Amino acid sequence: MGRRILVQRKGRGSSQWRSPSHKKIAPARHPKWQPDKTYVGTVANLYHESGRGAPLAEVRFEGEKRPHYMIAPEGIMIGQVVECGDDAALANGNTLMLEYIPEGTPIYNVEGKPGDGGRFIRSSGLAGTIVTIDEKVAIVRLPSGTLKRFSPRCRATIGIVAGGGRPDKPFLKAGDVWHHTRPKARKWPVVRGAAMAAVSHPHGGGSHQSPGRPTTVSRNAPPGRKVGNIAARRTGRKK
Repeated sequence: MGRRILVQRKGRGSSQWRSPSHKKIAPARHPKWQPDKTYVGTVANLYHESGRGAPLAEVRFEGEKRPHYMIAPEGIMIGQVVECGDDAALANGNTLMLEYIPEGTPIYNVEGKPGDGGRFIRSSGLAGTIVTIDEKVAIVRLPSGTLKRFSPRCRATIGIVAGGGRPDKPFLKAGDVWHHTRPKARKWPVVRGAAMAAVSHPHGGGSHQSPGRPTTVSRNAPPGRKVGNIAARRTGRKK
């Protein structure tokens, strides 16, 4: 019997692989609102959340006891007034449905489905653009350049996510990478299977570093063998 390989240990879900939720402040989602109503709030504070590149803004809405947390846009300040609703002004940090936002406006934290709170364009320094919109579909250009179709009833926040330029700083030593990945519940460094001994990985062992067997495995392979190209439709370079 060989030892349990990395993917097996990770699949058990022990505390080593769980996200450190005790370090998180709150989920950054759009607030649930009633139709035909605009909510007005004030930015009470700005926070850094462990494992999140963009800062969080604490917003106190009128008539609500609990604060709401949103992904902060560039240029936001403590004491700034933000609005959420169909009649919100077209200003930085305000949240509206896509059907009320003009084409060409920079947006972020776009909902995948109406009411899910925001799924797309949430990383620091990113913004999308509404290419075209009609009664049935809104086409948004994502930061990757992909054109994605959304429902016009999906909500988005106007502006650019704060924290731009954060990835530009290089990691000058390995310890910086370790501290960067630790709050994200990712194991670093990751050792190649071909560099391991045969007892530690299916790709290990041999007189030189090579998998020694096909790296494409079935979707139904057992956990100790399920490494490499899992259920790959094709491999190799495209001609």
